[in-house]
Amino acid sequence: MKKISAVWIMGFILFMGATGFAQDKTKTSEVIQPQLLAVTFAKTTNLIFPYAVKSVDKGSKDLLVQVAKGVENIIQVKAAVQGFAETNLTVITADGKLYSYVVDYTDKPKALNIKVDASPGINNTDARFSLTSDNEASIQDYGQQVALKKPILKNIKDSKADIEMSLDGIYIHDQMLYFQISLSNNSNLAYNIDQLRFYIHDKKRSKRTASQETELQPEQLTGNVRIIRGQSKQTIVVTLQKFTIPDQKFLTAQLMESNGGRNLDLKIKNKLLVKAKLL
Repeated sequence: MKKISAVWIMGFILFMGATGFAQDKTKTSEVIQPQLLAVTFAKTTNLIFPYAVKSVDKGSKDLLVQVAKGVENIIQVKAAVQGFAETNLTVITADGKLYSYVVDYTDKPKALNIKVDASPGINNTDARFSLTSDNEASIQDYGQQVALKKPILKNIKDSKADIEMSLDGIYIHDQMLYFQISLSNNSNLAYNIDQLRFYIHDKKRSKRTASQETELQPEQLTGNVRIIRGQSKQTIVVTLQKFTIPDQKFLTAQLMESNGGRNLDLKIKNKLLVKAKLL
């Protein structure tokens, strides 16, 4: 009986020791410090990974992120608004590794092209990658691509009291139209956005009525559509279902200020709409 008890006690001690060792090992192998990344509004930062990017998650809408067109292992990062608050970025690559970044705004980033070392990633061989596409995620991705593009349209703008709104481009992919819009605030007073609306109405009218308007509801808004801070500029993208404008009508994009009078309108004709550039 004493021999049996001794064997049982020794086995219990070995089991507890092994459990404690496993717990200690877990504590040291699953933690990684995020890397620091500084980005700006007027330039694009490129992150070059050793394997194809499978997943990207950003902590804020003030950050624009896309996988570079035609490649699989390069992420392009840019600020959607100047001086955004600190946020984070998470990337998972095809080898099952996770890369974590703390992202800050700077006017002059030290590096624009960064080759990422494979070693900092957290190895996660249990990752499962879906082969099906998410329509909402796809629209978001194209919206971010449009936000990073250079302006291709000129002189379609409106301004009032140092606030300016301009249409920089119209793009199309599948059944979606993407409107690239720049918002500038050259005053010291922040512009709180009450609403941004798109509607089709008659070219000639004495008064706006419900019967004369067709409201268009965006599928998605990309970028900061809450506030335009003083002395800043930002880009937003409005995604709408494909449409054309009937004769004797035109499209208006209207930006309205909350508790203010600096309201702006952009008038867009059908001949411009049908020339939307293919993504």
